[in-house]
Amino acid sequence: MSEETLFEFPCEFPIKAMGKADVELDLIVVEIVRRHAPNITEDAVTSRPSKDGNFMAITVIIEASSKKQLDAIYQDLTDHPHVLMAL
Repeated sequence: MSEETLFEFPCEFPIKAMGKADVELDLIVVEIVRRHAPNITEDAVTSRPSKDGNFMAITVIIEASSKKQLDAIYQDLTDHPHVLMAL
């Protein structure tokens, strides 16, 4: 049984997570993503504060190998209490 997806794997894929700016969200997000994509580099990670500085958006670009891998990353991110949203 194959999973239907619009992506061709492997592919470069941006993982974005958002949360409160008062925690080390970038470290949390990178640690979670690295469990599933261990070869990410520092230059694959960017962060951007919200306009008022209360929230932070972290983007990690990975070489995604499957829909199953992406689903596992998103599940772990959304399960973490400091991550408010993952896209």
